[in-house]
Amino acid sequence: MAQGQLDQEGTEGQSRPQGPRRSRDQRRRERNRAAAEARDEARRAKIRQAARDSAISEELADARAEPLTGTARLESFDRAVPWGIQIAAGWAWRAVAIGLAVVGVGYVLRYFSEVTIPIAVALLLAALMQPMITKLSEWGWPRGLSVAMGVVGGLLVLVGVLTLIVWQIVSEASSLAEQTISGVEQALAWLAGAPFYINQDQIDVWIGQITEIAKASQSAIASTAASAGTSIGHFFAGLAIALFTLFFLLYDGRRIWTFVLKFMPRAGRRRTDIAARIGWQSLVAYVRATVLVALVDAVGVLIAALALQVPLAPALAALVFIGAFIPIVGALLTGFIAVAVALFALGWVKALIMLGAIILVMQLESHILQPFLLGKAVSVHPLAVILGITVGITLGGIVGGLFAIPVIAFSNTFINALVHGEESLDEVIAAEPEPTPQE
Repeated sequence: MAQGQLDQEGTEGQSRPQGPRRSRDQRRRERNRAAAEARDEARRAKIRQAARDSAISEELADARAEPLTGTARLESFDRAVPWGIQIAAGWAWRAVAIGLAVVGVGYVLRYFSEVTIPIAVALLLAALMQPMITKLSEWGWPRGLSVAMGVVGGLLVLVGVLTLIVWQIVSEASSLAEQTISGVEQALAWLAGAPFYINQDQIDVWIGQITEIAKASQSAIASTAASAGTSIGHFFAGLAIALFTLFFLLYDGRRIWTFVLKFMPRAGRRRTDIAARIGWQSLVAYVRATVLVALVDAVGVLIAALALQVPLAPALAALVFIGAFIPIVGALLTGFIAVAVALFALGWVKALIMLGAIILVMQLESHILQPFLLGKAVSVHPLAVILGITVGITLGGIVGGLFAIPVIAFSNTFINALVHGEESLDEVIAAEPEPTPQE
């Protein structure tokens, strides 16, 4: 019994140190098995990645083999071009398209100038006369009678101004010729004295050269006179077109504008109608202010010319009035004609006084009359005025320069009104009277 217990204790003593050894072996086998599984998973991941890379390579190869077409090619090209270059190119071709459109419209208007110029003149006259026709209608005059009185009255004013100019030239032609000859003789005497000391022989040579040039230009003068006769016929034809157009613009302008508005998309008709009314209102304000400015210029030149006893004073004032419709440069150029007449007829002293008077009138116009009368409604930057006149003269000569600024004034207001919301436009229309040339 005792011996059995001893044998059992010995057996347990021998088995105790073997337990930890087996645990270590088991953990080592588990670690080896986990490492083997991790290596297998990594190997399988590499195989899957290689398969995907192979598929991508095959797709790229197929894409390179097949050329891009349609939208795919455009998208690929857009990705290749820098964004700044795309913006610059977009602005460039749009600017070129606008320039070509302006040149094309100018060419068409110039080609049909015998019709377009009278219509443009009628539009400006309608803008000038529309408030007067509206006032006569408010006083109870029939619409047709109001328009007829306005058109006939305007025609009488035009005939009166032309008659005044012709009568002045005819009545004072002889005295003006004598004064011009006297002025030329004084100028030659001045050149012969100090500080120039030009001898009479040299002056005679110059006079002979001028005479030869005049003789050589006789054919050109004759052709110019013949073309002037044709131009007179065109003038009266254009005058008839302008008068008929003016009458119907004032009498039935709303119906004409409604017909034109039908060419616009239906969704944009209301906004276009409101913007055009606001633009027409600015054109009315511009024409009325321009007439007042031209009248002040003409009165100022007339007062100075009468005070200095310059020949053809009323005719020169009428010429300044007409030239003032070309902003900035028109009244200045026609004013220098008055200076030239004063120089040849009265001498350089009174010519300098006349020049000073014209400069004073121009300063009054630029710094007081135009800002006060035109206001912010039709304000156009001086740079836009100069560039507009230059483009107008390039496309249509003097007539183009005459109509350039009214077009810019209307377009400026029309575009600004077009980009506003309808609520703002409705407020403007509600606050202003009906501006279109009809009622």
